[in-house]
Amino acid sequence: MKNILYLFLLCSVSALSYAQQITCSPADKQAFEDKTIEIDGLLENDFGKTLVAIGKTFKGIPYVAKTLEIGETESLVVNLHGLDCTTFVENVLAFGLHLKEGKSGFNSFTKHLETIRYNDGNLNGYGSRLHYFSEWITNNEEKGLVKNITNELGGVAIDKEINFMGTHRELYPFLEDHTNFEKILITEKELAKETFCYLPQDEIAKNEHLIKSGDIIALATSINGLDVTHTGIATREKDGRIHLLHASTGSMEVEVSKLPLAEYLKGIKKNIGILVARPN
Repeated sequence: MKNILYLFLLCSVSALSYAQQITCSPADKQAFEDKTIEIDGLLENDFGKTLVAIGKTFKGIPYVAKTLEIGETESLVVNLHGLDCTTFVENVLAFGLHLKEGKSGFNSFTKHLETIRYNDGNLNGYGSRLHYFSEWITNNEEKGLVKNITNELGGVAIDKEINFMGTHRELYPFLEDHTNFEKILITEKELAKETFCYLPQDEIAKNEHLIKSGDIIALATSINGLDVTHTGIATREKDGRIHLLHASTGSMEVEVSKLPLAEYLKGIKKNIGILVARPN
């Protein structure tokens, strides 16, 4: 692929070494260098506020869908010039951890990104990516990176089968591969064992005071087979209300929602509420 720089990291898993492929354009490699300079000095004792400060440095970056669907095999994609809602959250969290540890090197950043994006922190094909955001929250909670606080906010359980990818195989080019498809089916069977909880839309306003800047917000949906349709980062703005810092499909760029979260969600078709994960 033209202008794509392939970098390789040597990673160790269970004492076995292997070459991990990273897809990153020269422009994105330079964007990483520029971002490390831009966020220098943004670290606060409150990690949530640090994440919001980092996230706001991405304001205006275009929303671009399917930035991870590159090539014929799964690679760790670093794209800082076009973000979807999930890659925005992942990059902000990766930069936050990078800053918190006092690191500046590209290898350290990409390891954080891999840890966040993949099951148990290891890229092992398309099926290892955390495609469903409820799974993303659970797996990153197991890694100690976030805590699912949805129940603490008054969340309720819903009996829902999460199987959209398995039942809409034609929408995902990587699922033409039988091995990839089988791994997704296995993931969906595991998700069926989990309890899916969300904070109902009409309960958000009265519980808004419990949400903090930097909390990761995932928008739960009534669409059959899907858990979440969108995600972003909570930010308490000057009006004292929680807004959503996100890569927006409305403005097609990273922005802070003009309306507070509770009001913003009322305009989202098929939204039923939110999941909330607090970065540790």
